[in-house]
Amino acid sequence: MKSAVVAIVLFAAHRIGTRALKNSALWLVALASFIAITLFSIPFPIIIVMAGLVGAVGYRYAPSWFTFNMPHGAKVHQKGVAFLDDDTPLPPHAKFKWSTFVWVLLIGLACWLSSMSILVAIFGWQSVYSQMAWFFTKAALLTFGGAYAVLPYVFQGAVEQYHWLTPAQMMDGLALGETTPGPLIMVVTFVGFLGGWAHSATVDTLYSAMTAALVVTFFTFLPSFVFIFLGAPFIESTKHTLRLAAPLTAITASVVGVILALALFFAWHLFFPATLENPDYIAMLFAGVGFVALWRFKYSVIQLIGGYAIIGLLLQLLHVI
Repeated sequence: MKSAVVAIVLFAAHRIGTRALKNSALWLVALASFIAITLFSIPFPIIIVMAGLVGAVGYRYAPSWFTFNMPHGAKVHQKGVAFLDDDTPLPPHAKFKWSTFVWVLLIGLACWLSSMSILVAIFGWQSVYSQMAWFFTKAALLTFGGAYAVLPYVFQGAVEQYHWLTPAQMMDGLALGETTPGPLIMVVTFVGFLGGWAHSATVDTLYSAMTAALVVTFFTFLPSFVFIFLGAPFIESTKHTLRLAAPLTAITASVVGVILALALFFAWHLFFPATLENPDYIAMLFAGVGFVALWRFKYSVIQLIGGYAIIGLLLQLLHVI
């Protein structure tokens, strides 16, 4: 199953990269991000900020490198006229208004501050619950490009900084997230559960694990809900502004490098579980076959996970027999 996870993360980097890395400048951004997080362990937020600055500055001197837009009237493959398209007038409730922006922001901050205050008052700032709430709030604010984009940051914090779980457990959580209904970001609930179990602040470890899972889920999704009401009208009002698209283009390119670094880290721990002198060739084989199945033969992630789960079960039974 862990070999399937390596193949899936590597394929995610390939899939996003084919859409995002359109020229040599963006390839350099991705490479720089990969080197920054792999060799220098630079935190993911700093990489995101630097990539955004590169896109903003790059747009000023070479706008064609950081913006990709289809000319109006270009031929695209579509099945019919969209109910809502780029030329549809915005309804009144979707138009950006500063008064609405401030009101939504204040409500979101009030919800976050009250929830965080309750946690700190009951358990203290140094408790695992308060630290998880603070960390996953930051993770939610850095979700550029979906779950795979924020997973490296979650890995940095949950595994390397706070030691809430091990690399192997993180890979198990990713495999579980790929095979269960709902968005992949729900893997953070798994992270919270294991972190609460391993760092139980109470006598009842199950209670601690369930509490941590609820805390992580709430503080991950609260900023997302606020972002929808806060940012959607603003995004709609700036969808034809290429100056704002350039930083996001560079950020997406940097995310490709970070996801590739995550795949490399998973592969390293899987292929060389003990020392470099004792590689796991079977894991390498299954990871390579899994990537080819996703890339060349267009297998779905569910098919790959299901197939590898059956193979793993059979191998385990044969080993037991």
